[in-house]
Amino acid sequence: MATTKDVNGPLGSVEAADAERAIRRAILLYCKGIDTCDAETVMEAFHADATTDYGAAQGKASDFAQGATSKLREYAIATKHFPSDSLITFTSATTADVETQIIAWHRCSNERGEYLENFAGRYWDSFECRNGDWRISHRRLTHDWDILHAVEPAFPAGRYHPSPRK
Repeated sequence: MATTKDVNGPLGSVEAADAERAIRRAILLYCKGIDTCDAETVMEAFHADATTDYGAAQGKASDFAQGATSKLREYAIATKHFPSDSLITFTSATTADVETQIIAWHRCSNERGEYLENFAGRYWDSFECRNGDWRISHRRLTHDWDILHAVEPAFPAGRYHPSPRK
């Protein structure tokens, strides 16, 4: 159902709208941080004591942020993470369960040439509002599908300014 009560949960309309904007911003900050290999920006999405479960990698969000950004900086030429619109369910005035579909592109190269890793999955986030600050307290990633594409660059090197990475 999509009644106002279903959408807002225990929050008023204004509070729910503000919380949704803060939650969406956290998800976008995470994607920006991953794509720019900036662990500090990744951690802007998480509470300091947050945990993550990415299947094979489980533990503190801070350890994930450092490890993932370091690995991507070395492993991938560039990445793009595209989150869908999120389905947000407020479970209390200060907690929300959030499902976000994600498509990730990793441009990489090896001795055989350049390739794209394309991943589709879902973030299952537990958000908490602490002192007015909505952030992820726990994230679980699930896998829907993936594919590998061999690529040839469409544009000559130097045609565009490269996006910044740390």
